[in-house]
Amino acid sequence: MPLTEKRLIARIRAQAGRGLAASSIAVGIGDDTAVLRPPRGHEILVTTDFSLEGGHFRRDWEPAESTGHRCLLPGLSDIAAMGGDPLAAFLSLALPASLPQKWVDGFLQGLLKLARRHRVNLAGGDVSSVTAGLDKVLADIVVVGSVPRGKAILRSGAAAGERIFVTGALGLAAATLNICYAGGATANLNPQPRLAVGRYLRQRRLATAMIDISDGLSTDLRHLCDESGVGAEIAENQIPVAAGSTLNFALHGGDDYELLFTAPAGAKVPVRVAGVAITQIGITTKDRRSWLQRKDGKRLRLV
Repeated sequence: MPLTEKRLIARIRAQAGRGLAASSIAVGIGDDTAVLRPPRGHEILVTTDFSLEGGHFRRDWEPAESTGHRCLLPGLSDIAAMGGDPLAAFLSLALPASLPQKWVDGFLQGLLKLARRHRVNLAGGDVSSVTAGLDKVLADIVVVGSVPRGKAILRSGAAAGERIFVTGALGLAAATLNICYAGGATANLNPQPRLAVGRYLRQRRLATAMIDISDGLSTDLRHLCDESGVGAEIAENQIPVAAGSTLNFALHGGDDYELLFTAPAGAKVPVRVAGVAITQIGITTKDRRSWLQRKDGKRLRLV
């Protein structure tokens, strides 16, 4: 059984305050609201993400630390996709009365470890007990970031004839989940948000449009193209498929949290940024549809 609400909040407050730079937080946990101090000349970025046990994670499939990590990860990845810097996170938890405190501690450990790595402050939130009869954990995370005024990298900036790039390798999360469904493994995936890469692309004005790959390469490419009013053609033999995965998982699996971005034809995009591989996978087109150029020469329509 987890601690009472008051004791749990005190425990979270003590853990969240260890070893973090608080330059962006004027007032944190303990008051009615947090007070943030964004850098001068910056705009505020706000993103939210909801995690529901049974839908987004399963306690029998992954350690609590991994669940906590992946609770914060999507928000940080969204900030990365805008070329921004995270300032603070806000966590709201609904916990079943039967939940062991050990699991809660592990969840917080994983979340706060990721927060410290990227110098993010847990600045507030809420804790509540789940209604009697329900035994699922619910977690809601809000991440606030900043970006220099007018410099956020949007999904809508791509033009026809530009090159399409992705960071890292794709498909490992989906491949691991597939093994879990078959009863063959416990997931322990802890991908990192590509904040340094997003910041690099923004500072050097290389990316014209960008999105993080959370729903799958094919779906997120479609999102970017729709917002920009372009189409795309990507090549099967250029897609960086993660070891142990497949092309299908790389295209459609999701939860990779890599960055997908476009850049002008003449832009000097490096092959590696902050230790992360950058791979060109295709080009944008005037045709509003998206296509996969297969190795056998055939073209396959994507979503």
